[in-house]
Amino acid sequence: MGGWEQLGPDCWRLVLDVPARDGTILVADLYAPRPDPPAGPVLLERTPYGRRLARPSDGAGPPSPEAVARRFVAGGYLVVRQDCRGRGDSGGTFTKYLNEPEDGYDTVEWIAGRDWCDGRVATMGVSYSAHAQTALASLGAPHLAAMFLDSGGFASAYEAGTRMGGAFELKQVTWAFHRARSSAKVLADPVLRASLDSEDLRAWFTRMPWRRGATPLRFVPDYEDYLLQQWEHGIFDDYWRQPGIFARGFYDRFPDVPSLHISSWYDPYIRTATENFRELGRKKHSPAYLVLGPWTHGARSAQHAGDVDFGEEAPLEGNLDDDYVTMRLRWFDAHLASSGEPPPPVRYFLMGGGSGHRTPDGRLDHGGRWLTATTWPPETAEEQVFHLDADGGLTHGPNPADGGCLEYDYDPANPVPTLGGQVTSGEPVMSGGAFHQCPDERFFGAAPPFLPLDSRPDVLVFQTPPLAHDVAVAGPVTVRLAVSSTAADTDFTIKLIDVHPPSTDYPRGFAMNLTDGILRCRYRNSFAEPEPLVPGEVYEITVEAPDTANLFRAGHRIRLDVSSSNFPRFDVNTNTGAREVGDRRKVVATNRVHVGGRSWLTLPVLPDSAERRHRQR
Repeated sequence: MGGWEQLGPDCWRLVLDVPARDGTILVADLYAPRPDPPAGPVLLERTPYGRRLARPSDGAGPPSPEAVARRFVAGGYLVVRQDCRGRGDSGGTFTKYLNEPEDGYDTVEWIAGRDWCDGRVATMGVSYSAHAQTALASLGAPHLAAMFLDSGGFASAYEAGTRMGGAFELKQVTWAFHRARSSAKVLADPVLRASLDSEDLRAWFTRMPWRRGATPLRFVPDYEDYLLQQWEHGIFDDYWRQPGIFARGFYDRFPDVPSLHISSWYDPYIRTATENFRELGRKKHSPAYLVLGPWTHGARSAQHAGDVDFGEEAPLEGNLDDDYVTMRLRWFDAHLASSGEPPPPVRYFLMGGGSGHRTPDGRLDHGGRWLTATTWPPETAEEQVFHLDADGGLTHGPNPADGGCLEYDYDPANPVPTLGGQVTSGEPVMSGGAFHQCPDERFFGAAPPFLPLDSRPDVLVFQTPPLAHDVAVAGPVTVRLAVSSTAADTDFTIKLIDVHPPSTDYPRGFAMNLTDGILRCRYRNSFAEPEPLVPGEVYEITVEAPDTANLFRAGHRIRLDVSSSNFPRFDVNTNTGAREVGDRRKVVATNRVHVGGRSWLTLPVLPDSAERRHRQR
């Protein structure tokens, strides 16, 4: 451990060597108002991205970690930023997620024993740094004092963030490749660095599924191994019940401390945030808070996501608080210093209400506003059912008579391309956000003539007539489907869409994606005990999509797309029923959706007055 380094008149930095229980040294920085500071509460952030490197998710700018730490120090806190095991300057081997429970616990308890800590260690951080918080909380770290979890903190990695509905989220592939390129081993070896730099990641996505030794990570076996471990564990087994990736199984061990959970409508961790908020709020005496914005992953300073603009109310700055640091400072003050008022339990952004015109930046003006509630879904939300009809209608009303089925051929060699959605870390293969559901050259797998997705024969479209009045929804999206297939296994996907009518700016209209989900049919009854399909037999399945909040304006349509692929967001089901990784065959499946009273969409609809009653200024 070196000496103190002065960063400014009231901020000093000291490098810490924190010992983990196995003797591995985890390197961290302590920021304090002066050398040998008096004991105070400590804010801990653990990161795999480099403890001294700025990231866009750190806030507008982005500010450097040093600049952020100075503000927290000026607010009366000490700050510790630590490199996770095997990343940055810390020792050991990096295995994504699985080392963080013990390493985080050991770090919290080590800090609590220093003479500059008053025994209270609060945690904060975005994405992986949020996962690291719930990981250490799952082991019940005694000196944990509060958690500010932004865009992460796995409730169940199997169900959101790594897999969904049994399918594998391929953002894990792009993340692993980019982190391998920035690993200490690769940076220290010019030949190894050149090997990874020469790989064409987009080309590798045309050769899935990958196998050991036949991936762009084949020269970095530590990263290849952990990635393929995640992918190969298709069944919800003990691998997925570990504390670093399954908070749901450890809530009772979580310390009873205040927690705040942030996510956004185009972020993979909406389910994680809402479940952690609900369950910790229910199981603990300490308060839990929820913030749901219209952003992509960690982009809380933007007013757009993809090709859609949500208006001046969208950014955190100037709406939820002055800026991101101030928001965190005030929240920690309310719960660690008993200073100031805590925020409302739930703050969420209801998308919609804009002009529908094209902004000067070339985006759709969809608009939106911040609302508050005491629960999630909002206490005023009421479930409404919309039936899928054989003529493509989406009908709210009495249960219709059985209307037969619609069928299509799903070819795994020609999957439906991903156009935005709840995607992060997917570049250069995919990006998250809201887009018109008509592909162009930006989207992987799209090819001329770039016709709308609803023109594909393997996409079933169900939509309402133009709405006679506004319809606001806020909460989870669930679809019940009666299905059959010629395959031993196949996928069904859903996508909820707000269809803007044609206008001078958008003469073909604008079909804006809101949320989407998937179910691998072998897991229709249990993620732990897969069952093959009997070809031709009809099954009732439930496909869930992460929560959303949107105002469908009068004249718009509510649309639901049903298909069997969403690539490259999710791995492609080969329809053979074989294991997901390593299957070299693909077969075409004829898939059927039985409609007219047998399949329906359920939406949480707000009453007409809810928007005005809960509006926050």
